Amino acid sequence: MDVTIYHNPDCGTSRNTLEMIRNAGIEPTVVEYLQSPPSREQLVRMIADASLTVREAIREKGSPYIELGLDNPDLTDDQLLDAMLKDPILINRPFVITPMGTRLSRPSEVVLDILPDTHKGAFTKEDGEQVLNAEGKRIV
Repeated sequence: MDVTIYHNPDCGTSRNTLEMIRNAGIEPTVVEYLQSPPSREQLVRMIADASLTVREAIREKGSPYIELGLDNPDLTDDQLLDAMLKDPILINRPFVITPMGTRLSRPSEVVLDILPDTHKGAFTKEDGEQVLNAEGKRIV
């Protein structure tokens, strides 16, 4: 299965998402988006395919969101996209693209919605929360 993750290795949510993909027996294409940001066209497509608004896809925490005045409700989607492309830390993460769909995997277990049911056993997130049981089934 062809899977791409827009990843930040410094982000726990992104690391957990990557490991859940691997737990499904898939080695994804890993794009460290801070070094290799998506094009405008790719970003617009990912946001639309994930059924998000541009504002929902922008990262507030740990970014210059407030300092840049991006909380201004009068800003257009194009202005927000310009800011995200200029400073990729403003792109929320991790975005995951599979043949089953595109998701902003926050929380990380959202990725399970677009992965095949091929998990290789239990999965526990870095914070200790168990997401998959010993049979690789989602814990609800």
